[in-house]
Amino acid sequence: MMLAAVLVIGACSPKETVQPVTDDGTQPSGDLAPLEKRAKIYIAEDGAASGAGFYIAKEKGYFEDYNITVDFADFANSDDMLPALAAGEVDIAGGVSTASFFNAIAQGIDVRIIADKGHNMPEKSYFSFVIGNHMIDVIKDYSDFKGKKIAVSSRNSIDGYIYEEMLKHAGLTEDDVEYVHIADFGAMLGAIDSGTIDAALNIEPLIAQGIHNKFHVRFGDTTDYAPESQIAMVLASPKFMANEELSIRFMAAYLKGVRDYNDAFFKGKGKKEVVDIMVKHTSLKDPDLWDRVFVTGLDPNGKMFVDDIKKQYETYKANGAIRGEIDFDKSVDPTLVERAIKEIGLYEE
Repeated sequence: MMLAAVLVIGACSPKETVQPVTDDGTQPSGDLAPLEKRAKIYIAEDGAASGAGFYIAKEKGYFEDYNITVDFADFANSDDMLPALAAGEVDIAGGVSTASFFNAIAQGIDVRIIADKGHNMPEKSYFSFVIGNHMIDVIKDYSDFKGKKIAVSSRNSIDGYIYEEMLKHAGLTEDDVEYVHIADFGAMLGAIDSGTIDAALNIEPLIAQGIHNKFHVRFGDTTDYAPESQIAMVLASPKFMANEELSIRFMAAYLKGVRDYNDAFFKGKGKKEVVDIMVKHTSLKDPDLWDRVFVTGLDPNGKMFVDDIKKQYETYKANGAIRGEIDFDKSVDPTLVERAIKEIGLYEE
């Protein structure tokens, strides 16, 4: 689906003067002044848990503090999303590492990778391997995957990348295991429960649901062999990035949402409110399940694992799945995060 409406760029001038809107003379955000003219931002987001920063910032009024309205736009697939983003028909989107994503950029789709939108937390990876109950006494170490049937949802994607990193860590090759392609994460639950497969690379909340239903058990942690994997990224259109007054306010609001997320899930502060927001915006509608899942890691200072993004690209390239070259100095742009942090300060762990 392509949006008919586009963001009106130039809603405010670089030297804008804004009158405070609060009674005590302070800015509602506590930092940057709101825009003089109301702006709307279109975000391509599909209800993924990694969109928490967007949802929380919207529901808690952080965008509103800057006189920004946010609308979420759904796309049938990411192949439609990237051209719309490059054209400025949407302003922000979430990107997951795949060969097709990098190929789109290499072939001229101009988007910017600007902030973290998902990574695994040490010892609490939301994207990890599970093994069937029939394998509990058999698979004790990664090397025990030898000769086993392992389900992965796709190759030349973040799934395939993690699978390959696990094999290297285990000292195994592709020939040592039986790769089983199961595109649907949900279908992996039945396959592992029936013994059709021995292990699977699955994702939350299905990992937690499968453990609860005794279909499988969690095995190890993704950070054992891919400690700094960039799973998803915030993407921006060049047109949006050019509007400095708007884009810096977007990033400040987004990071505030991410910080509330970290406070809730890792410090226990305001958790009920944040869980209610996540229940509203994601497919995980059971509030109690949020206490059992390993949640997506979101960096409260927006930091990306840039070296890993490059490593994923090189992995897909070595597999023959990449056509063209990428200028990462152009495509990866952390300057918006850096500018926003100067305004709102660093998050202290």
